[in-house]
Amino acid sequence: MQTVRIELQIGLSYEIDQYGADFIFNIHAAHTPRQRVAAEYFSINQPVTFGLHTSTTEPNRIVRLKALPGSLVLSYTATVDILHHREDPANLREMAIGELPNTVLPYLYPSRYCQSDYLITLASKLFGQIPRGYCRILAIQEWVRSQILFKSNSSNTNTSALDTLNSKVGICRDFAHLMIALCRALNIPARFVTGTDYGADPILGPPDFHAYVEVYLSHQWYIFDPSDTTIPEGLVRFGTGRDAADVAFATIFGEIQSKAPYVRATAIEDPLNGFILPQIRKDALSSGYLMP
Repeated sequence: MQTVRIELQIGLSYEIDQYGADFIFNIHAAHTPRQRVAAEYFSINQPVTFGLHTSTTEPNRIVRLKALPGSLVLSYTATVDILHHREDPANLREMAIGELPNTVLPYLYPSRYCQSDYLITLASKLFGQIPRGYCRILAIQEWVRSQILFKSNSSNTNTSALDTLNSKVGICRDFAHLMIALCRALNIPARFVTGTDYGADPILGPPDFHAYVEVYLSHQWYIFDPSDTTIPEGLVRFGTGRDAADVAFATIFGEIQSKAPYVRATAIEDPLNGFILPQIRKDALSSGYLMP
C-alpha cells in the first residue's frame, strides 16, 4: 500500500495584554482510519496547564489554555501518514437523500459562511442540466476557480460565500465556502476541512494553513481544492466542520497581537517503506471518514 508521509512544523506567536487571554487551538493532525499520526510533539513557553480534547462529533483535536500576559509561543511538530482511497471518477454517483447516513445530513444545510439557501436558483441555472456525479462536482469546482481571483489578504473572518461571490476575490477558505454553498444548494453534502497547504506556488506567499472541500459521493468523502493552489494528495487534515466557524485554527478571547504563523509541510520519499511523494492525479481521492 502506498502512503503519503508528511512532516509538519507549526509555530504560533502572540503578545498578550495585562489581563491574559483564553485560546482554543485546532492545529493537531486528526486521527482517522486513513490518517495516522505516527509521532507528534506540542509545547508552549508559558508555565500554564492545557488540555487536549477530541470532539464527540468529529475527530477534531482541540487544545484549550488560559495564557498569561506577555509572550505566548507554541510549537507543534508531527509525522503524519495518509493512506488515500483512490477511485475512478466514472464510478462515483450523487446519492439520494434517503440513502445518506445521519452523520452526513448536517452537511446538507446552510451554515454561517455557506448560505446555500440563497444560491439555489443560481446553482440550478448553472449546474442543473449537468449529469449528476463526479463530473458535476468538477464543474462546480471549475466554475468557482474561473469566477474568483486568489488574492492574499482580500477577505476577513466575516467574509461569507455570498460576499465572495459578489467581490470575485478571496483566499482558500473563501473558495471553499462558495463551492460548499453551491453543492448544498443542489442537495449535495459538502463539508469544510482545514490543514496545511502542500505544493503551493511560492509566489502566493510563505506556506500557511489551508482550507479545502470534501463532497460525499458513493458512500465516501472525496477531496476537492477549489483554490487550485495545492497538491491535494499532500493535504493533512486538522479540523472538519460545516464551515470555518467550526474549525478555526485559533479562537481567541482577549486582547492580543499575533505574528505571522510558521507553517511547513514536507513530504518524505521512501519507496522501500512505501512512502511516495504527493502527485496530481486524475483519480478521485479520499482521505475521509464517517463518524459512527
